[in-house]
Order: sequence, then C-alpha cells, then structure tokens
Amino acid sequence: MKDVVIVGGGLAGLTCARRLQADGVDCTVLEASDGVGGRVRTDEVEGFRLDRGFQVLLTAYPAAKRWLDYERLELKRFSAGARVWCEGRMHRVSDPWREPGALWDTLRAPVGSLGDKLRIATLRAAARRGTMAELFARPETTALSALRAHGFSERMIERFMRPWLGGVFLDAKLETSSRMLEFVFRMFAEGDTAVPALGMQAIPEQLAAGLAPGTVRLNARVAAVETGALRLVSGERIEGRQIVVATEGAGAAELLPEVEAPTWREVTAVYFAAKKSPLGEPTLMLNGTGRGRVNNVAVLSEVALGYAPKGEALVSVSVLGDQAMDEAPLVAEISGELAVWFGAEVKDWRHLRSYQVKRALPVRWPLTRLGAGAVRPGVWVVGDFVNSASIQGAMESGENVAEAILRETGRLSGRV
Repeated sequence: MKDVVIVGGGLAGLTCARRLQADGVDCTVLEASDGVGGRVRTDEVEGFRLDRGFQVLLTAYPAAKRWLDYERLELKRFSAGARVWCEGRMHRVSDPWREPGALWDTLRAPVGSLGDKLRIATLRAAARRGTMAELFARPETTALSALRAHGFSERMIERFMRPWLGGVFLDAKLETSSRMLEFVFRMFAEGDTAVPALGMQAIPEQLAAGLAPGTVRLNARVAAVETGALRLVSGERIEGRQIVVATEGAGAAELLPEVEAPTWREVTAVYFAAKKSPLGEPTLMLNGTGRGRVNNVAVLSEVALGYAPKGEALVSVSVLGDQAMDEAPLVAEISGELAVWFGAEVKDWRHLRSYQVKRALPVRWPLTRLGAGAVRPGVWVVGDFVNSASIQGAMESGENVAEAILRETGRLSGRV
C-alpha cells in the first residue's frame, strides 16, 4: 500500500508529489494520458513546437520559483510591454521600469491619456503592497469595475487593458476578480514573462524528472475513488492511505460527488508557419480596435528559436471565447484580419494546427484560495480551480495539500 496515491499528472499533482517525496513519503502519480502536464502540453508538428494554447510562465510566481530550475528550463523572455494595433498601425506600449528607452513611444501611443499611463504606475504600486494573503483578502469586484474605479479612461481600457488582460484571463468582458487583476499586476511587475526554450511542456517534465523513478504511471485512467483505494478502468485496484485527486475540475467532479464542477473560459489557439517573422522582436501584439476575431498575436520563434525550424517563424494567434464556426472559415477570417496588420505576406503563411481549448481556465468567483481541507477523510482535491486560475494556483494548491498530509501524519519537516 502506498502512503499517497495522486490522480493526475498535471502541475498540481506533480508539485504535490514533489513536496511529499521531499519529506520521504512514498507516493505514486496516475496519469490518464500518454504524458505529464495536464493542460500544459506541447506537440511537435512539422518541426514546430506547438503549445496546446498560448501559455507563458510568469517568473515571479512564488511556487514556480520554489520548484522549478529556471536555468535548466532555458527560459526565454518576452520584451516588457506590447505592440498595440489601432488607428491603422502598430504602437509600442512598454514597461518604463524595464525599458526606459521606449518611454517616449509609450507616452505617444494613442491607447490612452498621459494620466492613464501614470495610473498604471499607481495600480502597480497598489498591487505590490502587503502580503499575498492580504492581496487575496481585499474587497472584491470585477477587474473591469476595478479599472474604472482606478480612473482609467474607456479608451485605455478598450485599446490596451481589455486585449491584454483579456488574453491573460481569457475573459474579454473582464469579469474576472479584481483580486486576480492585482495578483497578475504584481507578478508582471516583479518578474519576467517567459517560455522554456523547448516549449511549455518542459515545465511538467522537469517536475516529473525530480520524482523518484517509477513514481509516475502513464495511461492509467482512474474510474472510481474510494476512501483508501481507487479503481482503474482496467479493473486494477490500488490502495493508498491518502488519495489526492489532481485532475482538472470537471474530472474531479466526476470522481468525487463532493466537488462542484467549475465553469470554464475558452480559447482557440491558431498556429501559422511563416517564412519570416512579421515583427522582428519578442513582443506580444494586441488588437486594440475592439473588432475582429484576433485578440493577441505572438511570434514565438522570436522569443525562443526552438519553437520553429531554422529559416521559418511560428506565429501564434489567440481567439477568445466559444468560436461557433468550423476551422477553415475561422482561419480564413484570422488571415484576413492579419493581412491588414502585416500586409500581403500573410497569404503565404501556412496553417499548422488549431486548438480549441474548451476547458482552458476555470472561472473563480469569488476568488478565495481554499485551504487544504480533505473532501472526506483520507481524500483530498487539488488544482487551480480551488486556488487561482494560473500556474501559481495549480502548484500552490499541490503544495498546500502535501503539507496538510504531512502535518496530519506527523511527517512535516519544514526542509522545503
């Protein structure tokens, strides 16, 4: 019998296992698919690395700093700021603390007033005050209401905040919690935006590589969870003194009647191969017009060369929400929009693959980071749907439950 059996090899489950093994707990991770990562996976297509949805790592995430070796991941950074398409051309909006040389371009960009740009500094300062626990206990409203209360003009919100934060939250209406707004402002202020050199799946793979050999079992789908045991679809029964369900929220609800299935934000990621980069820098591009399908564009091969074969560029396009249309007309619409941005060269881009991610981020309202209580004696649940909808939320949730189990069993050492 194992001390702990963890159902799910995503970031929450792997972090939980790493924390448990740090204090000598015998555990196993059962993953239903053919690889670790959950929603953080990367496919190789024609020599390109395609993340299953445009994703980034914010290097200031506290749990990520504790458990990931950034140097070994060979993190590649985006530039600080963005390029915004509005009024018929691209405009640079940069972080003046990181790119002071771009300050003049930022002040001239027609995405808001001088006052709006100064308010970014005051919001940034407010988000960095106090502890993380205090931040998540602040009065809560929507991100949109918080931006308006902070004094941002509608032009600044529509041209910059909505496409930027909408891409972060996968929420074009900015109905996400104001606590999450302040959290991400804090993370962007205190660290970089990055991807591993070989794609986002390198993150869960590194977590898994830090586990004892044989800890992770792939293609092991769980059919039922009991107290003290679980049953695979193959019929195999596995006993564990503690069971941790680390699947995404819908999967946890199927296995545990005590868990309420979350609602989800959706996104479609569309990838194109181009003969050359349409931008020439590792910068996120935002649609500041308020029209069209495209929310944001990134040339990932400008950030990390390993995302594309030599001599080609990988263009990632994010489209928010449920796209109720077939792939071919959606790709055609996107290509038409981007031809306005980048010119006739877009017609030569080759569509590689589209990912319609219906369960991209769980909706968390109100946004409270739940403690590590068991859903029943000996059965626990972890994931970003019980914390914040982020890499930090998933990893922190795994840590919290691991430490609760260690306390309960008298094995918490405090070494980590």
